[in-house]
Amino acid sequence: MPTDVVMPQMGESIFEGTITKWLKKAGDKVQRDEPLFEISTDKVDAEIPAPASGVLQEIKVSEGNTVQVNTVVGVIGDGDGAAAPAPSVAAPAKKEAPAPPPAAPAAIHAAHEEEESDVRSSPLVRKLAREHNVDLSNVHGTGTGGRITKQDVLDFVEHRPAAAAAPAAIPGDLVPMTQMRRIIAQRMIESRRTSAHVHCMFEVDMTRIVNLRNKLKNSFEQRHGARLTFMPFFVRAAIIALQQYPIVNASLEGDNIRYHRHVNAGIAVALENGLIVPVLKNADELNFLGLQRSITDLGERARSKKLMPTDVEGATFTITNPGQFGAVFGLPIINQPNVAIMGVGGITKQPMVITDKDGTDSIAIRSVVHLTLGYDHRIIDGALADQFMVVVKKTLENWSEEVG
Repeated sequence: MPTDVVMPQMGESIFEGTITKWLKKAGDKVQRDEPLFEISTDKVDAEIPAPASGVLQEIKVSEGNTVQVNTVVGVIGDGDGAAAPAPSVAAPAKKEAPAPPPAAPAAIHAAHEEEESDVRSSPLVRKLAREHNVDLSNVHGTGTGGRITKQDVLDFVEHRPAAAAAPAAIPGDLVPMTQMRRIIAQRMIESRRTSAHVHCMFEVDMTRIVNLRNKLKNSFEQRHGARLTFMPFFVRAAIIALQQYPIVNASLEGDNIRYHRHVNAGIAVALENGLIVPVLKNADELNFLGLQRSITDLGERARSKKLMPTDVEGATFTITNPGQFGAVFGLPIINQPNVAIMGVGGITKQPMVITDKDGTDSIAIRSVVHLTLGYDHRIIDGALADQFMVVVKKTLENWSEEVG
């Protein structure tokens, strides 16, 4: 009996999703829980598993279209993988997606033209067209009923003028934003309009932690099956400071200040086409090993599109790490409705003046990081922000907690 494939509801506040990529084409065998297609919502990008085993009999909603939750987007039928009925690529009656999917915005524009011109092709052909930046409405189909074949696309690519074969995103081109980029842009502008952004920066001597990590990283991974990174050190230091200055962990609700009982640490994760901020819930209740495992898990699931909407909700304080790409420091925008965000720069070796206990100064090579706190000046004053960062700095420079 055929099984309908539906657009899932990825959270109570999510009512629609955009299909960004089909991972199978019509006629392919699928196994239950095998990734079937990718979607993008205003919360997360995610891979959606097949609800049953069988053959993908029909694709009802093509890539780039937005539909409401519970809409049937495909059908899985019984079978042994024999030829399946031709997929339906026409868009549903619902309006088109407000933005194209992350993978190939120029190709999605071509896909819309294809649908409007009633161009007939298979998912494989459309994938090939996207890879070569081909507008299928310009391709003459030689297949049955004018259907465009794989060879038609390859012939078109081979004989078209060289200029037409240029990549989609080159200087001078006008390329639409991906859906993720549109959401990021909207939220960054909203944050700037909402919060009175101010930043302060502190230089932190990380030599003690760098040496500790170098000493323990191999045994840590052998014992716990997880890499020892620097992020849990920064998260733990922030938690200690947030517990002393709870207003930095607060949020504004009209003219009221909401003091949160727990620290839900948002950890920004860079993706190929943007970034996302999964949330480490009740981070203040975790020990160091728990922080490391949770940070690793969230990062891996973010990059593999396994996050659920609840994984990106409820942050009370955010940490972002531009230093992983070589930045000395950053001036991050506050992740609403937080009132503060900490940016972690790159850890580099620098000469520093070291004062001994007897007051003698000397110059030594130290591992240094620059931490930036972006805060909402509506409720956090500069003096308090500096005091908060002093606690972070002291915790890191005088690290004494068990790492494991």
